[in-house]
Amino acid sequence: MRALIIGASRGIGREFVRQYRADGWAVTGTVRDESALAALRELGASAIMLDVTSAESASRLAWQLDGQAFDAIVHVSGVYGPRTIALEPPTDAEFAQVMATNVLGPMRVLPALADVLAPGAKLALLSSRMGAIGPRTGHQGWLYRASKSAANSVLKDISQVLAGRCICVSVHPGWVRTDMGTGQADLSPQESVADLRRLIAGLTPADNGRFLDHDGSPIDW
Repeated sequence: MRALIIGASRGIGREFVRQYRADGWAVTGTVRDESALAALRELGASAIMLDVTSAESASRLAWQLDGQAFDAIVHVSGVYGPRTIALEPPTDAEFAQVMATNVLGPMRVLPALADVLAPGAKLALLSSRMGAIGPRTGHQGWLYRASKSAANSVLKDISQVLAGRCICVSVHPGWVRTDMGTGQADLSPQESVADLRRLIAGLTPADNGRFLDHDGSPIDW
C-alpha cells in the first residue's frame, strides 16, 4: 500500500508519515525545506520538495510522481493566518498568504494527482469545522474560516470529477496540539491521525464528497 502526504514537514502531516510507515506502507511526503526532507527520509519515507503557493513548484509535482499509484492521499498543507474576528479586515498580504495556501494550493495540487490514483484510491483534504457555515456560532479567525469554506468547495467539485475513480472527502482533524492548534487543544497529533487513518480506511463510495469529523461523524457544510 502507498500513501502520499502533501505537507509533511511537521505536526499532523509528519505524524501521518510516521504512522503509515509504522504499518509498513510505502510513503511519499512533500516538504518545504531541507531539514524536513532529511527527517522524512529518516522515517523511511520518500520526500520531495513542494511549495503549494508556487505555481512553478506545483507544476513539477506530476512528473515527480510519474509512474506511481497511491492508495491514500492526504492534503495537509495549510496556515491559520491572523487571529482576528469578524469586522477586522485582514491586510492584503495576510489575505494573499492564507488564500494562496489553503485554497489555491489544493486547486493546483489535487488536479496534478489525478493520474497517480490507485484503483479504489481515497483522498482526504484536511479542512476544519471552522469552515462549516451551517453550524457556525463563532467568528474568530474569520479569514481562516473563509479559506476553509472555499477549500471545502474545491474538494466538493473534485469529488464530482473523480467520482468512480477516487473517494474524496474533507476532514476535520479535531482541535489538535500543534503550532496552529496551540498547546491547549484536546487531541495529540497521534490521536488525531489515528482517528483519521481509521476514517480514511473505512471510506466507501457513498462517502464521496462528504465533510467528516475525525471520528467519522458528518459535518454540515
